[in-house]
Amino acid sequence: MDSLLLRLRAAGERTRLRILHLLRQGEMNVKDTTRVLGQSQPRVSRHLKLLSEAGLIERYREGASVFYRLSETGNSGSFVAHITKTISRTDKTLQNDLQRLEAVRHARALEAQAYFDASASEWDRIRQLYIAESKIETAMLEMAGDGPFSSMLDLGTGTGRILELFAPRIKHGAGFDLSHEMLAIARANLGKAGLSHCQLRHGDLAHLGCETASQDLVTIHQVLHFFDDPAPILNEASRVLAPGGRLLIVDFAPHDLEALRENHAHRRLGFTTEQMEHWLNEAGLELCETQDLHRSGKTPEENLTVSLWLASNNKRNPTDAGTRA
Repeated sequence: MDSLLLRLRAAGERTRLRILHLLRQGEMNVKDTTRVLGQSQPRVSRHLKLLSEAGLIERYREGASVFYRLSETGNSGSFVAHITKTISRTDKTLQNDLQRLEAVRHARALEAQAYFDASASEWDRIRQLYIAESKIETAMLEMAGDGPFSSMLDLGTGTGRILELFAPRIKHGAGFDLSHEMLAIARANLGKAGLSHCQLRHGDLAHLGCETASQDLVTIHQVLHFFDDPAPILNEASRVLAPGGRLLIVDFAPHDLEALRENHAHRRLGFTTEQMEHWLNEAGLELCETQDLHRSGKTPEENLTVSLWLASNNKRNPTDAGTRA
């Protein structure tokens, strides 16, 4: 009874209900929650603290930033699910909150796109600052399997390098990106390589417009750290995966290099395997294999760890995914 009363007291306040409703849309950090609510950071932090102490939300740190998400397990998870589902979607305050949240996310996306556009001509060189791409590419090929894959999507394709890498193993490939400058370079690279079976498309990674269950392989290479919430992209990847299809993700393991946020538009400072598995499970996918690639060097950037995660959509044995005609 004491635990229930604690949860009721924590949820029974207008601003805290607004926070719970916002977190139902995905994870958020303190700064963006403050911007959406239009309240001071100390006040918002206090509300978040009370919700966290009551077990209604979970708190975790990434470098200098703190992120929050709704609790999803146990009695607290059930309580939160019930509360957030009963909140009226027609409430004007909540609708305004969602509009401001969309504006914040849109601003973040524009910041990232501006960075991509400015960095397009040097993108492959920038990626080599961390760990040898040849080592990552070898690991990607080994983890994905020999194929052949009848269809492949590369999300956040950048210069098109991953399409080039997998071109010998696929019958048809497509790369999506929001940056026209990146796509122009990718188009030139694919044309020079004579890869007529690979196409490029401008589009939102969370709304691809592709047929459901149409892809044998989806790759997301060093992309998710540019987004506050990777879940919508993983959900969309899951939607387009064919039965037994494979999703291959490459990104950083957790680190504390705040300079990557300041200078390279990173929104997340790496991901743990536990975080990734949670998002994949929520998307209806099963994490099948993980691998960490370490590098030792003299600078912090040279000591970043790159992780690879391979997932399947569970509808068929993942070992069959690459053998379909």
